[in-house]
Amino acid sequence: MSEPLDPEDCTTMAQVREGVDEVDRAIVDLLALRFGYMEAAARIKPKRNQVRDEARKADVLAKVDAAADEAGLDRQLLARLYEELIEASIAYELDEFDRLRGG
Repeated sequence: MSEPLDPEDCTTMAQVREGVDEVDRAIVDLLALRFGYMEAAARIKPKRNQVRDEARKADVLAKVDAAADEAGLDRQLLARLYEELIEASIAYELDEFDRLRGG
């Protein structure tokens, strides 16, 4: 399969779909890497109550907000997506913490 075109170079829906499919594969790969870091955090943190870190969550959301603004993306949309991603990450890390410790 050839490299997908940049969005501005697409002239057919097939090209658009090829590009979207490629981006989706990359997003899944990046999410797998992100959740790998959640596994590492669960392994490293000594106490379960350290998994939820509201200061860190606020920091991540602020960084995402700045990146969305810089990229010209809808900041509210990205905030909603990342709120879901962060909460899913916390739940995953809690499950991993318990799994690692036989809980």
